[in-house]
Amino acid sequence: MKKMMMVLLTTGDIILTGLALCAAYLFRFGVEAGVAGLQGVKGGVQMALLCLAVLFSSYLVELYNTDRLLKLKERVVFGLVSLCISFFLLSAIFYLLPDLTIGRGLLALALSIFGLLQLIWHLCCQVWLHHPGLANRVLVVGTGPLAREIGGLVAATNHNHVLAGYFGCSNEPVYVPEQHIVDNRSGLVSTALREKTDKIVVSLSERRGTFPLSEVLNCKFSGIEVIDAPSFYEQLTGKLMIENITPSWFIFSDGFRRTGFHRMVKRGADIVLSLIGIVLTLPLLPFIALGIMLTSPGPILFRQLRVGEREKSFVLYKFRTMRADAEKETGAVWAQKDDPRITKFGKFLRTSRLDEIPQLYNVLMGVMSLVGPRPERPEFVDKLKEIIPYYSERHFVKPGVTGWAQVKYAYGASVEDAIEKLRYDLYYIKNMSMSLDLVIVLETVKVMLFGRGSR
Repeated sequence: MKKMMMVLLTTGDIILTGLALCAAYLFRFGVEAGVAGLQGVKGGVQMALLCLAVLFSSYLVELYNTDRLLKLKERVVFGLVSLCISFFLLSAIFYLLPDLTIGRGLLALALSIFGLLQLIWHLCCQVWLHHPGLANRVLVVGTGPLAREIGGLVAATNHNHVLAGYFGCSNEPVYVPEQHIVDNRSGLVSTALREKTDKIVVSLSERRGTFPLSEVLNCKFSGIEVIDAPSFYEQLTGKLMIENITPSWFIFSDGFRRTGFHRMVKRGADIVLSLIGIVLTLPLLPFIALGIMLTSPGPILFRQLRVGEREKSFVLYKFRTMRADAEKETGAVWAQKDDPRITKFGKFLRTSRLDEIPQLYNVLMGVMSLVGPRPERPEFVDKLKEIIPYYSERHFVKPGVTGWAQVKYAYGASVEDAIEKLRYDLYYIKNMSMSLDLVIVLETVKVMLFGRGSR
């Protein structure tokens, strides 16, 4: 539902961008001159640039975040901020590419028309998304701890799903509100049809001897979607329920496929983008080096052993943000909130993520990728492998400068944080694709601009 809504919103905005630019040309220059201005390669490139700018700025201010229920005033404010970002972004592009320039008056008119159309379109989509009749009615099979967790998850999905109730099975303990347990005397199929169920989520704490196989099979043949709890959890949260996943689930579930073509494209993108990143950040390097030297004695670069793909160790490079003797007395420890070892300039580098620029060299050398799980230190990996199931599986891909766990969860500084981040890392490995990498890169831009999750 989220993906469908995202596609619907972005597709509508692309169409509205074209309509807005056409309307602006016609209003400003009349029919004949307006049509002439839109024709040819220049008109097509102008429309593409305008489209990319408004999509990027709308994404940046989270107008495509379907988990947030924005009020009209909030939507208007965020829309205005998005239009301002688009205007300044396009002004910078047209300064560098003057032959493609759209006049400021024409650009302002086009963006104003688009802003109004976008507001109406997003409001219509929001009404449609949250219409009670369009929500998926979910019947949870089970009444134990797992069923309770799934039921709570359904209630937190912003009306994409509605809980139809819990279907109790024999020998299953009751951990859910009794008023939500449906009458099961007529059987699962009749109950599902009576409750107008769209989706059945099998959430039994113990399946042996309690799983109603024939009834679930009949529900499947009756056109009702049947899914197990870990897969449903993955769909709704963008992470994996590692404590309730068996090895057979990994083996038989979709995903975890990486073709030779995907590896080639990903490596090519890593090389090109890391080179571009190094060139673009070169002017900043003297100022960063000077800031480190003036605020703390010691080397400018920080070198540390990390665990990479197939658990092979490599040297990771970063700009130093802590005192040179930060671990002299404590040894290897996670950075904490307001860590006294971090210098004032180092705090700025961490918040802006500028301390990670040297990792582009690691990407260029092939020991890291731009997107992937965060590389951990060997001391932590050895400890976490003993405590957390499936922790070693995150090392089947190259570690990344940024990743799904980094943009979805705050900085990890404990075993509990490591478990939560592993859920996201395994989701990324399972669903790895260039489109997911693009989403992560865009989310990383937001993290850098707003300083989220740093320590």
